[in-house]
Amino acid sequence: MPRINKTVVLALLTLTSSVFLLFQLYYYRHYLSAKNGSSVSNTRGGLSTEGSVQWQVVKKFLALTSSHGVPVYLVDPVVLGLILEDGLPLKNTENKVCKYLCTSREFTSFAVLENVWTDKGNLLKATEEEGFHWVEIRGKDPRLTGIDDLSGTEIPLHYIFKLKSHAIHLLLFYERSGNFLWHGPLRLRHGMDKKFVPFRKLQFGRFSSAYDRPELHLASLDGLDLLIPKDPAHFLEEASHSKFLECRYKEARAFYQVYPDDTSQDAVDFRMKAKALLHMAAKTLTGLGIKFWLSSGTCLGWYRQCNIIPYSKDVDLGIFIKDYKPDIIPAFQMAGLPLKHKFGKIHFSLIHPLLDRTSRSQGTGTL
Repeated sequence: MPRINKTVVLALLTLTSSVFLLFQLYYYRHYLSAKNGSSVSNTRGGLSTEGSVQWQVVKKFLALTSSHGVPVYLVDPVVLGLILEDGLPLKNTENKVCKYLCTSREFTSFAVLENVWTDKGNLLKATEEEGFHWVEIRGKDPRLTGIDDLSGTEIPLHYIFKLKSHAIHLLLFYERSGNFLWHGPLRLRHGMDKKFVPFRKLQFGRFSSAYDRPELHLASLDGLDLLIPKDPAHFLEEASHSKFLECRYKEARAFYQVYPDDTSQDAVDFRMKAKALLHMAAKTLTGLGIKFWLSSGTCLGWYRQCNIIPYSKDVDLGIFIKDYKPDIIPAFQMAGLPLKHKFGKIHFSLIHPLLDRTSRSQGTGTL
């Protein structure tokens, strides 16, 4: 039996592997990427602005909102991500090649404060005259004047403006009493055209969300002047954990019917001080870049009765041990919350009770 040349065998194996690898790359590029949308390589636009439907639709939409005095701003995660890659400030004076607004996607997302868009009818009529088709998504207003007075009225939450093969998703942000911005979920009503746009691909609206009020910055993207968050990284980081859980007002009302609320002056004073303490602690931890949550009795009060438990006499927060840093104690001391006691160990139930010098209320941090 003739001996097999090892070199020939190795060459054949190498050639076969190379052909198989090239076939995989070809299949991914021409089939999988087409099936799942634009590939990573074409996320950043490379078309001319005049040849991009997305750019043309965004340009026309911005012209309409500007002429009607509606200060919309860009919140699109993909575009903001591309902006982060290039860094701020942006001075895109060369508009022959579309870098940001030609991403081969079906939507571009914008937002506006609802209370500054005072004349919705005129803008909606103007978009129709320019060839847009639009749909309004409404929902219940969760804001209330008291625990016994749920608003119950319907408010506009989202607008979709469609022109040609591209659509603008406009989120309406509402100001809430905690000095944050809120937008509601996108829920299609019975009878609405579910094929108007591919709603499942929208990047906002799967749930209610809450955001800090962003400082806005005027940028030039692909020859278009538009407002964007001055700190895109912070906005995108917020978006990753923005899901908002509304208080269970109906359950809280039922609880108070069985256990009447303590409305004594001591209870009112404590709740006021506790809420101020929560704001101070939240500001301090956020400044350190530490995520936290309501814990123990403070969390129970929110969940059960939508309020601070008046007889608890402290405020409870928790953080992950991996986020613990020595800077926490000095930062709280600077905010007027010196360390009162220290219990436990770093890797086993570490507790830091802190004392508010001004109100003598206690805040407890559990790790």
